[in-house]
Amino acid sequence: MIKEMFGSMFGSGSAADFKNASVRETAAAVSAGRAQFVDVRSKSEYAGGHAENAVNVPLDQLERNLDKFDRDKPVYVICQSGMRSQRGATIFVSNGFSEVYNVAGGTSAWMSEGLPAER
Repeated sequence: MIKEMFGSMFGSGSAADFKNASVRETAAAVSAGRAQFVDVRSKSEYAGGHAENAVNVPLDQLERNLDKFDRDKPVYVICQSGMRSQRGATIFVSNGFSEVYNVAGGTSAWMSEGLPAER
């Protein structure tokens, strides 16, 4: 009963919520061409180094750029540590995107795992 009442608050309620994905799961989905990959950090943070194939749309510009993304294709959202990407994932979900993932640990975890990156 508690889960039904508060589940969506913690990202695990209904199917309309986003899910968390590890950096390795994300890398596999993106490299297979199965997903859209969005980095919601600022332009300067992104320029300092980012996950390979991530498209930069800063969080404060995300809502006005949603038309650039396919609502029917999975979206993986990354930031530095996972906080802004949760907000970004919520924006995607609330605007009708059906499969949305927050990249747990963000770019910090991506770099720590030695996954492909660009500068």
